[in-house]
Amino acid sequence: MKKKEKFQIEYPLKGSAAMIWRYIGTEHGLSTWFADDIKIDGKKFSFYWGKEEVRTATLIAQRNGVYVRLRWDDENAHTFFEMRIAYNEMTREHTLVITDFAETDEREDQIDLWDSQIESFKRQSGM
Repeated sequence: MKKKEKFQIEYPLKGSAAMIWRYIGTEHGLSTWFADDIKIDGKKFSFYWGKEEVRTATLIAQRNGVYVRLRWDDENAHTFFEMRIAYNEMTREHTLVITDFAETDEREDQIDLWDSQIESFKRQSGM
């Protein structure tokens, strides 16, 4: 298995931190844009796409209203993906900061996937 490298992407959003949190920190919110369906049982998240694709992740860190960090159960223990709400005092805008890991030759594909997911997030949330 190739080594994965950490990267970050920032997405400015027009909405309050509380509104953004509803879409990244709750089962219902995530199921509107991240996957077709999501089930949360304690720290275990099950993500469903279509009728057959399922992927599980474990919650490894969370601060309500600020960030959620998960690790795919089939990934290396040193990787994770995080969705964090940041506020820029100068612009008075919130930004969704995504931290993820990818192999060097897959980094652009991973960024494209996040771009697509965040477009869905914006459509569903109106942000």
